[in-house]
Amino acid sequence: MVSKTVQVINPMGMHMRPAQLFIKTITPFACDVTILANGQEINAKSIMNLMAACIKQGTEIEIQCNGADEEAALKAAVELVESGLGE
Repeated sequence: MVSKTVQVINPMGMHMRPAQLFIKTITPFACDVTILANGQEINAKSIMNLMAACIKQGTEIEIQCNGADEEAALKAAVELVESGLGE
């Protein structure tokens, strides 16, 4: 398992559009991807779970990847969050 903590920087947080982009980016990876935020453990491949987590701007999230392609998945997820989730 690999993990990294990053801060959500886009103004609206993880609302529908960024959540969709996040899912689209990490779904091709075979590993499990989990986000730890606000005391919750979130399946990061589930748009409903991401939306329900209410991740706002400034929230620190820990992205955990566990599986065959975990390094590549973590790199892609971290780059996406650090770039502002497409916004």
